[in-house]
Amino acid sequence: MQLPSTAFGTYIKAPRLKHHDLDVAETVREVLADIAAGGVATVRRYSRQFDGWSPASFRVQSADIQAARSQTDDGLVAQIDRALDNIRAFASAQRDCIRPLDCEIRPGVRLGHRVVPVRSVGCYVPGGGYPLIASALMTIAVARVAGVERVVACAPGKPDQGIHPVQLTAMARAGADEIYAIGGIQALAAMAYGVDGFGAPVDLICGAGNAYVAEAKRQLFGPVGIDLLAGPTEILLIADDTADPTLLAYDLLGQAEHGVDSPAVLVTTSDAIGTATITEVDRILADGYPTADVAGLAWRDFGAVVLCESREHVVAVSDAMAPEHLEVHAADPGWWHDALTNYGTIFLGADATVAYSDKAIGTNHVLPTRGAARYTSGLWVGSFLKTPTYQLIEDPSAAEPVAEATAAISEAEGMFGHALTATVRMGRL
Repeated sequence: MQLPSTAFGTYIKAPRLKHHDLDVAETVREVLADIAAGGVATVRRYSRQFDGWSPASFRVQSADIQAARSQTDDGLVAQIDRALDNIRAFASAQRDCIRPLDCEIRPGVRLGHRVVPVRSVGCYVPGGGYPLIASALMTIAVARVAGVERVVACAPGKPDQGIHPVQLTAMARAGADEIYAIGGIQALAAMAYGVDGFGAPVDLICGAGNAYVAEAKRQLFGPVGIDLLAGPTEILLIADDTADPTLLAYDLLGQAEHGVDSPAVLVTTSDAIGTATITEVDRILADGYPTADVAGLAWRDFGAVVLCESREHVVAVSDAMAPEHLEVHAADPGWWHDALTNYGTIFLGADATVAYSDKAIGTNHVLPTRGAARYTSGLWVGSFLKTPTYQLIEDPSAAEPVAEATAAISEAEGMFGHALTATVRMGRL
């Protein structure tokens, strides 16, 4: 999320730092090239170097999954399943909206498209700072709903442990066919290249990750598909004078705990609400906030409060920032919903919060960041589906106008071979 150079209001609190892209491209390029040439031995070397992890086999066995399940609280498993039910239900409803098309554009000429799942998908589940459960659910389960035939999942392995038990349990319950305890650039390379021991190459890679994971996805795009480039995560809150500063403060900090470079921004029409929210954030951080070491730094360096003169001004600022997560704590939520256009996902009213979507409500949490919501949306069931088109000429004479247009356009372009494929057909009528 980039603050616009114009059109934003007065800073009550300005960010101390701006994002600077880490110089990771060359490192990623080198690692990918090494793995492409060296295979699993090189994957192992980088896993040992970056994660201190070098198991006999990176593939997780059924006994490992059973052991992880035995170490996971039954109550937590029930809540994971509840979240999975919501995610699958929403993805299924979205899937029902994507239908095959068959239409007769003129008598004897039929056009259409099919709906075909991607055959194999690699889901990356980050686990560096936190053993993320929801990221497994949002990718693996949705690919399954789409009808993907083979779903591969990777998450970082930790020394003497492998994948964290709760994370591994979530990956298995979400429906992964193959699970590998491997993280970072080397995980994406192994899935994309089909390195020995990791099965055949996948067709598409999805999931969030750090700057190195995002850059690896960018460089791998082409030989494999990707969902989108995302991160670091961000939140923008809109508030008027009806908002609760305490709720605003908790929501800002809740998203800021993702990482020390996660922007958390409040845009408001009320000086009093903006000032009170800053006071509340400081109070909560000083009062033993559980992840203050991360969220506090993110708020200090990337937190901002912007005062605007009207709600129309707020909309202009928000749409220019195009945030990943957008909360509206203001009267008349319907007006805001109609007026706002650029965001990954929106939360209308004080009772909706980013954490619900991040974990369990059912919408996907893999979303565009850093202004990309201006032109794209997040991961959804359609990300795993293709709509290849077809043409069927049921009556050759019905295609004569098409052949005439094709020949004329081709000859004007100098593509005489193309023209002949049309004129020879006209000659046979």
